[in-house]
Amino acid sequence: MNTSKKMRAMVLDRPRIALELREIALPEPAADQVRLKVQVCGLCRTDLHVVDGDLTEPKLPIIPGHQVVGVVDAVGANTDRYRPGDKVGVPWLGYSCGECFYCQSGRENLCDHAKYTGYQIDGGFAEYMLADERFCFPIPQGYPDVQAAPLLCAGLIGYRSLRMAREGKRLGFYGFGAAAHILVQVALYQDREVYAFTREGDTEGQEFARKLGAVWAGASETQPPEWLDAAIIFAPVGELVPLALKAVRKGGTVVCAGIHMSEIPAFPYSILWEERSVVSVANLTRADGEEFLALAPRVPVTTEVHPYPLERANDALEDLRHGRFTGAAVIVVDPSAG
Repeated sequence: MNTSKKMRAMVLDRPRIALELREIALPEPAADQVRLKVQVCGLCRTDLHVVDGDLTEPKLPIIPGHQVVGVVDAVGANTDRYRPGDKVGVPWLGYSCGECFYCQSGRENLCDHAKYTGYQIDGGFAEYMLADERFCFPIPQGYPDVQAAPLLCAGLIGYRSLRMAREGKRLGFYGFGAAAHILVQVALYQDREVYAFTREGDTEGQEFARKLGAVWAGASETQPPEWLDAAIIFAPVGELVPLALKAVRKGGTVVCAGIHMSEIPAFPYSILWEERSVVSVANLTRADGEEFLALAPRVPVTTEVHPYPLERANDALEDLRHGRFTGAAVIVVDPSAG
């Protein structure tokens, strides 16, 4: 590592404390890595789970952030996919072994030895970062950096969740944040109907959902006007699972889209019976990324973003925690980024 060159980064030393802005050594890429000059990094509820200690196996200290848009700045000796100057995105899944049972069966999202960006691999709340070149994606043409960042997790996890909802026509979205505001656009493109559920009294969130094309929006405790074919739970709230089960028709599916969720309360078998199912989404695959980033410009997906400078990452996390914005937050690392 070249210790004569420095970069700024927001660093987490231990859970449940604020990130600290530091000047640290500029990292040098290993043989299979590229180094990115970070332009922007989207903020995700998973970042909150890392900072708050809900996810219990981080590398510490860690630089969070896993929706990274950057420009390749240096490449390792064995890399051949990208060259300096290429613009790429880095998602949550930052490494899989390629050899375990899950990798060999096309399910690298379940890899026994997976590593995750901003959790076990230093992420994008920094001026530079390293990434395995296999887990970088070209950014679709026409997307400004701040608009592209939320596609890399909110978009990808949402897309995987939508696929697990199968061919359902009427979809319920529980929690209408970054992922849902992207996914509603994809669902409408696929000629589906979206019913949006938010916290009681969140009239702003409900109006935002209707503005984006939801046919109905209301409180999570409310029964929708039609039976749902499937429901996707984005909010990390276990109490929503029984509510969603009550809203889906016979044979319907409830998809839990978060990496972390609070405890699911006991519920009567009668609301699961009649071949309803509850499934979870774990991470993503590179195939998900390739498919969704090809689809996004065709929809076209647009993102509502709220930018914060790097040094205000703690403010962004706090605003996300308290639901103070609609759409997605993005950390702008390079002020000249588009």
